[in-house]
Amino acid sequence: MMLARVADSLYWMGRYVERAEHVCRLADVTLNATLDRSMAANETARIALSALGDDVTAADSNLFETAKDLTLGSDDANSVRRSLARARENARQVRDQITTEMWERLNLLYLRVTEGGAERTFDRQHSAFLHEVIADLHLFKGAADATMSHGEGWRFLMLGVYIERAQLIARLLRAAFGDGATPTGDHVTLMNVLRMGCALEPYLRTYTAEIEPKHILDFLLFDEDFPRSIRFATARIEESMADIASHVAFGGRGRPERLAGRLSSRLEFTDLEELEANGAAALLASVVADCGRIHEALYQTFVAYPLEMRLPA
Repeated sequence: MMLARVADSLYWMGRYVERAEHVCRLADVTLNATLDRSMAANETARIALSALGDDVTAADSNLFETAKDLTLGSDDANSVRRSLARARENARQVRDQITTEMWERLNLLYLRVTEGGAERTFDRQHSAFLHEVIADLHLFKGAADATMSHGEGWRFLMLGVYIERAQLIARLLRAAFGDGATPTGDHVTLMNVLRMGCALEPYLRTYTAEIEPKHILDFLLFDEDFPRSIRFATARIEESMADIASHVAFGGRGRPERLAGRLSSRLEFTDLEELEANGAAALLASVVADCGRIHEALYQTFVAYPLEMRLPA
């Protein structure tokens, strides 16, 4: 069993990297949508800001400055800059556990968003800036997959990525289609929701040009092959928890493993008809809450556990 501080750093590195990519994509889609000054642009901004928990009235103010602050702001706890700074700090603490390729890519990303000219570059070419950050985040994940041993440390890194992803996609869908949200049938807005979930092309290959809220919910909630669907993420959470638990001598199945299995099973056995009958909001809220419970159980079991649990009797 690896040290708790190492597991903690790898887990949070995965969460912050995933959060940075998601915020980059929401900022990029929002800024591109505002170019045509349409109602769809306002709705896209509302969904993006609501998904991030920001004040939706900001959609009526300066969206460029809002997106810039989400990217480069040092005060916003969820900004890309703050997320990458925290990911780099976690990587620094476990420098001997990750590869040179991962460390160099994360350093490059950190410098890109913190260097003196970052704001000027964003002002001139915000779309290119955001695309480059997203591309570098993909390179970081690729370097991790190709160069890091897929052992216990890798599992904690992936747990962070997929718990964060499941929560972020659930919040995005809740902002677009949950209770309290205005269900939109606007074609452009629905395409922007798919873009924010990095799902437009994969969705079109499944449903062609038939873009409807129920199909988007079906795809981003239940598709078992698409890596950004909630079902795919929860299945990977369950796999990672089972693998990590196999390294620990607990009697029976541990609590985080049971919680992960329960969430994965719920996504596996819920279908679109049941979702339409009961509404999407309850299921999406339960995904966010269950991921929070898995996080707490993970901490109690592997990070903040009593010392006597790891000492021989």
